Amino acid sequence: MAKYLAQIILMGTQVVGRAFARALRQEFAASQAAAEARGRAGQQSAATSSITGMNLQEAQQILNITTLTPEDIQKNYEHLFKVNDKAVGGSFYIQSKVVRAKERLEEELSIQSQEKPPQQKQQSSET
Repeated sequence: MAKYLAQIILMGTQVVGRAFARALRQEFAASQAAAEARGRAGQQSAATSSITGMNLQEAQQILNITTLTPEDIQKNYEHLFKVNDKAVGGSFYIQSKVVRAKERLEEELSIQSQEKPPQQKQQSSET
């Protein structure tokens, strides 16, 4: 009886192990495909996210920004930084998040400006 029970447990463990390994391989292949689809900009953006510890969407939510324009970033940053100043009863933690969000968005703007073709840069400076 114990022999059969041990065999059942062993077979169950093997089945679960194979299923887990297959799922892991599929997830790895899917993440590789997604990384290739993102291309160069995605790699730079991912690297920036890992350096600042914040992704682009989180930074946009913190500064309440929908479009990446330097004016909006600076305006919202200044307001949120002043409101969360410790001297006026604000939170240093939130203030530091605001600073990190601004840094992250500025990095994203610099990545986007590097990717613009030279012709588009000339057109945008003429307008």
